[in-house]
Amino acid sequence: MVNTMHRHLIGAALAMALLAGAPATIAPAATATSAAPEAGTLLKAESLKAEPYTDGKNVAALALGTRVEILQRQGGWFRVRTAKGSGWVRMLSVRRGAAAKSSAAGEAGGLLSLATGRAGTGKVVATTGIRGLDEEQLKAATYDEAELKLADSFGVTRAAAAQSAASAKLVARTVGYLPAPKE
Repeated sequence: MVNTMHRHLIGAALAMALLAGAPATIAPAATATSAAPEAGTLLKAESLKAEPYTDGKNVAALALGTRVEILQRQGGWFRVRTAKGSGWVRMLSVRRGAAAKSSAAGEAGGLLSLATGRAGTGKVVATTGIRGLDEEQLKAATYDEAELKLADSFGVTRAAAAQSAASAKLVARTVGYLPAPKE
């Protein structure tokens, strides 16, 4: 049987995961980018969304180079205003600041760099990660006993876990503990 401490740790981890996905528990807080709208330019063709989600309703299709006013940031999305209306676009699709004049060859090179993840003279690959929760959302999180009890209800006995692993033809492996940290 899984010991009580492990069940509570698993329950707490599941509760945090549930809290992250439960808008009723954590009020979605949008972070304003600045007091005044900031200029930006689309780095690629993009859909203007009604909500900051990939499956949000499309409001308009925006072409490469479209100028936008950045009104707000939420997670990995910018709320923008364009000539075609207001809505949300992915943050990584927007170059902040005024648009620079460039040639067609320069634009093609920039797009190639964007598509490959390589940019700059050294052709270094850069990766950007975006967390789902910002600091304000974490501060606004509250303890929800019902969600914790629900997460705790997902615990199973060692025998049930072993039976499930056997039916999936999983093989048991012993993994040693990490060495104690040096002080």
